[in-house]
Amino acid sequence: MLQEESDLSLIIAQIVQKLKDSNLYAQLERQAWDSLQRPEIKLESLKEDIKEFFKISGWEKKLQNAVYSELSVFPLPSHPAAPPEHLKEPLVYMRKAQGSWEKRILKSLNSMCTELSIPLARKRPVGEQKELLNKWNEMGTDEPDLSLFRPVYAPKDFLEVLINLRNPNYESGDSLSFRTHLGLIQVPLKVKDIPELKEFFVELGLSTGQLGIDDSTQVPPELFENEHVRIGQKVLAEQDSAAAQQYIRQGSPTALRAELWALILNISSQPEDILYYEQLKTNVIQHDLLVDSLIYKDVKLTASNDDYYFVFEDYLYQVLLCFSRDTSVLSHFAYNSASPPKSYIRGKLGLEEYAVFYPPNGVIPFHGFSMYVAPLCFLYHEPSKLYQIFREMYVRFFFRLHSISSHPSGIVSLCLLFETLLQTYLPQLFYHLREIGAQPLRISFKWMVRAFSGYLATDQLLLLWDRILGYNSLEILAVLAAAVFAFRAVNLMEVTSLAAAEAVLADLSTLKVMPLLQIFLFATVT
Repeated sequence: MLQEESDLSLIIAQIVQKLKDSNLYAQLERQAWDSLQRPEIKLESLKEDIKEFFKISGWEKKLQNAVYSELSVFPLPSHPAAPPEHLKEPLVYMRKAQGSWEKRILKSLNSMCTELSIPLARKRPVGEQKELLNKWNEMGTDEPDLSLFRPVYAPKDFLEVLINLRNPNYESGDSLSFRTHLGLIQVPLKVKDIPELKEFFVELGLSTGQLGIDDSTQVPPELFENEHVRIGQKVLAEQDSAAAQQYIRQGSPTALRAELWALILNISSQPEDILYYEQLKTNVIQHDLLVDSLIYKDVKLTASNDDYYFVFEDYLYQVLLCFSRDTSVLSHFAYNSASPPKSYIRGKLGLEEYAVFYPPNGVIPFHGFSMYVAPLCFLYHEPSKLYQIFREMYVRFFFRLHSISSHPSGIVSLCLLFETLLQTYLPQLFYHLREIGAQPLRISFKWMVRAFSGYLATDQLLLLWDRILGYNSLEILAVLAAAVFAFRAVNLMEVTSLAAAEAVLADLSTLKVMPLLQIFLFATVT
């Protein structure tokens, strides 16, 4: 009991400190001062009167949403004596593996830098700055020669690292006859089984209305859709983040989705947010980074060739180039197992006072990174709002898909959950694919790393991302990956090679996400 109270007080203190550094705190302070001029504010009941004013004027709700937003990303409290790195990742072998992986990435980046004789960063000449500013809204028309640039790494490279991950405490023991997991991931992490998943995703049950199923042409809209839209409008009118998160578990109506996501992520386009975005844009105009070419290359290789997303090419450049300069992203490394790379001023290698984070946001883009942004372009057409939504989605969710950690929403746990579900509930299929050298994870890994972006039709992807936001968890990605294999099981049982299995699962664009998830979790599996 005392420990729980101690943990709670620690969380409260840290959230209060974080809010004190926010714009909201300054706005609340200003409103409190202004309220003193109001006749209903009495000196003898000053505290209660100001509280009542905040409640009536809507500022109390904004404060509640800010606290709820912090709680959504706040790491679980650790022992007071635990070192800071435990907040990043409690398991030592995971931290070491992440550190080794980061060294490989940096080696790849530095070798590219040396081979091409290109500096990590340079100030653009004035003429080049003007040219970039003039074509800011049509960067997709620019065709720089990127033939010598290559992605720093691709998902398949990352998968090989995860396959070789081992817990040394287990390896040093006997021959471990209890190890019955026959998948590629060989680390002992706790993942949910089907009964636990059913309990966690209870709102996806067969008896609950779902957008993505109950809004189909066969179901009269008055049975579910009309009422769901009405409730959604009420949730938006209330401006309650927690209510919006609960509501969206049943899916979001298309017309309300952009506002609902912004409410859940606690994003409101204030003048200072737009100004901050403009400052990031100015940084892009003034300085050229090596990672800019990696971003250009990635967009050209992925989104530009996608039937759904090629039209958003300009938006993708704007958002990703600004993202690479955004030092506020660095704060998420407090609870991310990764660490931001450092660069040193020439001739000062190893001297910390001459060190800078590179890129400034600490995130080196990889092959497919731009696909985290592309689906959001369907919802937000104002660049600074689009940028804020993406940044918040990244620091809450997407970073976990390319860093090594033991977190339940981390990519290692997702891979293990996927393999465990297949091995436990579709054993014949799992063993068949394993025997022919077509380990299922080799096929599904790229889906999960990209959160299925670029693989599902956009309307289906947005329904899936509704549930990621609604449950504040990425575990649904592993469940959907297993559900796809279950859906194509008959065809997969007939294949005799990895290439044939990949061909069966090459096109996911016709799949309906919600029926697949419901059937897998609540209908066929016992």
